[in-house]
Amino acid sequence: RDKNWQTPLHVAAANNAVKCAEYLIPLLTNVNVSDRAGRTSLHHSAFNGHQEMLELLLERGATINAFDKKDRRALHWASYMGHVDVVRVLVKYDAELNCRDKQMYTPLHAAAASGQISVVKLLLELGVEIDAVNTQGNTPLHIACLNGQDVVVGELISAGAVLDALNHQGLTPLHYAAASTHG
Repeated sequence: RDKNWQTPLHVAAANNAVKCAEYLIPLLTNVNVSDRAGRTSLHHSAFNGHQEMLELLLERGATINAFDKKDRRALHWASYMGHVDVVRVLVKYDAELNCRDKQMYTPLHAAAASGQISVVKLLLELGVEIDAVNTQGNTPLHIACLNGQDVVVGELISAGAVLDALNHQGLTPLHYAAASTHG
């Protein structure tokens, strides 16, 4: 392990070194070893959008719903980064669609925050909970408005997101849109 507790498999997964991973995996007792942040090789491949690596890890025993120290799953990272093909693979392997991190963010919150419209559309097609609230009572629509993600806002509204949902401070998505420094 290096100073961040990453193993050679973590590095291979992050860099899409599939041949290296194929060589390393039989030498390991566990493909689910986590680094200092609690991330497994699966997290690293999902974050970086490496579909072939992701499938290899899942075929070799990686835990689909493994979570890091902030309870984020590979699906959170793939959604946030906009890796729609990786999201599809995770769904194929039964990733929990409405999983929550420690702040109660779902993958839809993550995709909405970063404006990943393709992932937002896919998650909505898959039937995720559109009005899930995080620890502050914010829905994905609140988060998209706060971050100035107008295309995502339009998609969420078209899909039936509640427009007048109040968070724990009594604010609606429109309040966040008006206060957003992102446009």
